Amino acid sequence: MAKVAPSILAADFVNLERDIHDIEQNHADWIHVDVMDGSFVPNFSFGLPALKAIRDVTDMPLDVHLMIERPIRYVERFVAAGADWLTIHIEADSHENTVKALKLIRSMGCKAGISLKPGTKAEEAEPYLALCDLILVMTVQPGFGGQKFKEDMMPKLRALRSRLDEVNPGCILSVDGGVDRNTAPICKANGAEVLVTGSAYFKAADRAEYVCNLQG
Repeated sequence: MAKVAPSILAADFVNLERDIHDIEQNHADWIHVDVMDGSFVPNFSFGLPALKAIRDVTDMPLDVHLMIERPIRYVERFVAAGADWLTIHIEADSHENTVKALKLIRSMGCKAGISLKPGTKAEEAEPYLALCDLILVMTVQPGFGGQKFKEDMMPKLRALRSRLDEVNPGCILSVDGGVDRNTAPICKANGAEVLVTGSAYFKAADRAEYVCNLQG
């Protein structure tokens, strides 16, 4: 059964606590928190104060996705603020700093992940696979919600799952971007174990049923 992680980037920010409790009550598995710096991606979103506030109102696992330049500068602070899973982009820093960041995250008892933009090839993740608890494959360009799912990312997903089975079987695969009732089965068929879903979750007429449908 897949895990479902609603992205609160699509929530009502004025009623964020309400929407977080809604996610809990509808039996989702994780809460996905997108952090954007206006540099690595063109938009801004949640930062450290917001993550701390979210942590204070829920015990659900927080799946924090850093879309920021040189994440090594901040990983300790995001772990301290309440991240249970902390994912960084391999395109956002040097190889050396990415390795250091992943090791640091894990040394603090947090699960470490890497994310790949649509244009990043599966083989570019190779140096980091053994250091990861999660690989996040973006099926849209990071930085904006509500984009159309890119099905041509599925060969990348399959390639990563095949390689992980060889070098790090416990590492899980997550997919983010355009995930809904129609695209979730495609993702799961190609190896996805975590489904990040934003707009489709919050627009669902019956959110509990929607979550159950995606979990499969």
